Order: sequence, then structure tokens, then C-alpha cells
Amino acid sequence: MLDQWSNFFVMVGGGAAGLAGLIFVAISINPERIVRNTTHKNRAINMLSGFSAIFMACSLALLGGQYLPALGLEWFFLWLVATFIFVRGYVVAIMSGMSSIGLTAPRLAGGTMCYLAEVTGAIFLILGHSTGLYIAALGTIVLFAFLISGAWLLIIGIYEEPAKG
Repeated sequence: MLDQWSNFFVMVGGGAAGLAGLIFVAISINPERIVRNTTHKNRAINMLSGFSAIFMACSLALLGGQYLPALGLEWFFLWLVATFIFVRGYVVAIMSGMSSIGLTAPRLAGGTMCYLAEVTGAIFLILGHSTGLYIAALGTIVLFAFLISGAWLLIIGIYEEPAKG
């Protein structure tokens, strides 16, 4: 079953790794502004951890000879950690009262639903249902959009913050 999905995992995993690298480079251009602002710092952590989780999930899926329940168990723990990082980062950013660019309830709910779709897909796989692959794939595709827009909000937020000379 996983062999049929290998092209998807290669494409998405490679894209996630590439985008994580680009975000890392973008962050390294203005690290002082990101570290000083709790919103920017947590958004950067969320973008890097989100793309890294997608890359790791795809890498785990490409390991040969795995049964769906084994992959589901691996994904379950991976996506629980990623979900915790995402929600925690968002809550800390909102509570900090710093830059509010993109800190909206719909973005928090939408991103959380993507991560929970990954967890749900993993549970289906643990139970031996290949439907979990479809649920996780849909969650991953929508999560990609949230992560890319979050990266854009990070860049906008950094440059809208007044520079201190």
C-alpha cells in the first residue's frame, strides 16, 4: 500500500525540507528582531517545526517494509509533538501582546485542525485502515498552505516592526 504513495512522500518531503531550509536562511538574516519579539520567535519555531515534521513523516513513510500500524504509531507521536509545539507557540505569542500580525482565531483553529487531521490519520493507520493515509495527506496539503502563509506573515511582521538604530 505504501509503495503507491511513494511519489507523494518524496515530493512533499523534499518540498518541506527545501522550504525549512529557506525559512532557516530567512530567519538568519534578521535574528535579532526575531529573538526580541515573542510573536516572531514562536512563529519561526512553528514554521521550522511544521516543515520538519512533514519531512520526518514522509521519511518515516518511505522506510521499507513497514506495516500501516507501525507507521501510524510513529506518526502519532510525531504529530502529537508537532501539534503541541504549534498550539503552545500560538498561545505564547498571543499572550505576549507583541506583534499581532496573523494572530487570529481562524488561523489558530485552521492550523490546529491540520495537525489534528495528521493525528487522526495516524490513529486510522494504527487501527489498520489505509484511509488514514488519505486523511493525513489532506491535512499535510492544507498544512503546507498554513505554513507558507505563516512564513510570509513572519517576513511581513519583521519588516513592519520599526528598526532600532
